[in-house]
Amino acid sequence: MPALVGRFRRAKPAGVPYAKEMSAHPAGRLIVMGVPGPELNDGLRDLIRRIRPGGFIYFTRNMSHAGQFHALVRECRDLAGHPSIFTVDQEGGRVSRLAVMGERPPSGEDLAQAGREEWFSEHGRLTGRLMQAVGLNLNLAPVLDYAPPERKGVDNSLAGRCYGKHPREIIPRARAYLRGMRSEGVAGTGKHFPGYTFCGLDPHGDLPLVDRPKEKVEAEELSVFREVGKECEAMMIGHAQFPAWGVNSGPASLNRAIVTGLLKDTMGYRGLVMTDDLEMGAIANRYGSAEASRQAVRAGEEILLVCHNPACAEIARDALAEMPEQAWRPAVEKVAAFCAGLKEPAEKFEEGNWQQINREIGEFRKKVTGRG
Repeated sequence: MPALVGRFRRAKPAGVPYAKEMSAHPAGRLIVMGVPGPELNDGLRDLIRRIRPGGFIYFTRNMSHAGQFHALVRECRDLAGHPSIFTVDQEGGRVSRLAVMGERPPSGEDLAQAGREEWFSEHGRLTGRLMQAVGLNLNLAPVLDYAPPERKGVDNSLAGRCYGKHPREIIPRARAYLRGMRSEGVAGTGKHFPGYTFCGLDPHGDLPLVDRPKEKVEAEELSVFREVGKECEAMMIGHAQFPAWGVNSGPASLNRAIVTGLLKDTMGYRGLVMTDDLEMGAIANRYGSAEASRQAVRAGEEILLVCHNPACAEIARDALAEMPEQAWRPAVEKVAAFCAGLKEPAEKFEEGNWQQINREIGEFRKKVTGRG
């Protein structure tokens, strides 16, 4: 896996101090949290100072225009008080958070239909430039699931998002995308390990069951994660149940046999490991924020995504703080090292640069799809 330290890091600008060190519990570093709107109020600022999270995830609710959003990212940086993750889902197509402020890139399916590997690399470079322009340093992309024809029409959240119909198509395309994005200083996240391809439900609503033999999963779904994982700075664990790794095991994201046993020990993955959003129905319908957070850390995750309710982020931090130090300390150290290798948000937003990148994305979409 590519080294991060020294590749992305930029020193904190002089004269812009971080928030003063707070008496916050170090386990807050394992939380990447969402905030509710385009601006922070005093109560939310105080909560961020108390948690001192490892990062922030943003959605369209946080974006009115690019200059405002860049300022929000910078304020979150200062409040956190340490180098942090600033992330969105910027895949292309319908999962393009930044499109609310500009152009919509082509989808994974659009690129797959065009079939030109060099366009995946171009997509990665444009995505990296776009994210850097507003201070983001980690993308929750690419999707490493695939879209076999027999699964067309299944409502499992993947429609239009996959890079191909077969694992062998995904591997070179995802690698090209990640390398393009990395060349612009943005890290990538493979998702949704060990695979949503054969889910029958959308995990945003409830827990899907993937009842496939272990040897099938290992030969097909895992072949992509095994190969592309070498290029992924981070890996997201999905909320699907895989009985092949424990009949009553619950979601993969809370299953130590999958997170630690399969991904880390068997496959040798050494990057940052994160949950999908712990507020999704697949988790929230079965677990409270505290219990889900404890189980995720016991399973082996280093980052817990708490995307919508800031109060849930504080509940999660408090639950981790009650665990023995040996349960969370190694993950805190890993997150700190990871963040030290990421670029920090630039102090100044360049409107002209933002507009130029969006013009190029619009032209790229037309080239890929043949449509305006």
